[in-house]
Amino acid sequence: MSKVVLITGGSSGIGKSIGDYLLEKGYSVYGTSRNPEKYPDSKFPIVALDVTKIETITHCITEVLKLEDKIDILINNAGVGITGPLEEVPDAEIKRNFETNFFGPVNVVKAVLPSMRSQNSGLIINITSIAGYMGLPFRGVYSASKSALSIVTETFRMELKDFNIEITDVAPGDFATNIAASRYHSPVLEDSPYKEKYGHSLKMMDEHVDEGSDPKQMAKAIYNIITTDKPKVHYKVGAFMQKFSITLKRILPSKVYEKLLMNHYKL
Repeated sequence: MSKVVLITGGSSGIGKSIGDYLLEKGYSVYGTSRNPEKYPDSKFPIVALDVTKIETITHCITEVLKLEDKIDILINNAGVGITGPLEEVPDAEIKRNFETNFFGPVNVVKAVLPSMRSQNSGLIINITSIAGYMGLPFRGVYSASKSALSIVTETFRMELKDFNIEITDVAPGDFATNIAASRYHSPVLEDSPYKEKYGHSLKMMDEHVDEGSDPKQMAKAIYNIITTDKPKVHYKVGAFMQKFSITLKRILPSKVYEKLLMNHYKL
């Protein structure tokens, strides 16, 4: 029997690329979306799921288990971007971002664990971000939510060892997807003290996504993780300098690294 893969946020972008690639490799793939009816041409089934609503998480897991009797691999990919000066980002938007990028994935993991424990096997891959390794200007909320998910993944790994369930996180850099179009942007306010620098940084962020790598690179990385016996704690996937920035943060004095980031963003 082929292994069953559930990919949250599997209707577009990185999630869709992963699903299409794994389908080609012979896996039984299910994706999720808040509005499955919008994706009638998907190569694999799309199940209704809103990670911010517990009842839809429970229903989705139950549906896939009814169809397949197991979920071998969960790929927690659903997430949303957010930009803005921390002083100006509304509290409601900060909470909404954490509901999607942190609480949502954690609740999906919790929902799938009983079935994985009963089958004494399972693999969970949380998609985080290279941005989660550092506090980036005007992306602080996004960095924090992805960092939180990465840290929780480390905790899950240790707590799940007795049940033969593996969990890891994969931090992508910039990929050519529609994330920029769907993320929340704090408006560039005319009277804001951050107007000029935030406006410039926002343009730079959009350019980085537009010039990003092919999402199929992430799909291949995920396949390699799935087919390895013992997944590592963390993986990074992206352009060399994006991955190298994590190494630089580890070896450089904090203020030197901060200066490099500020120079990069022209702050």
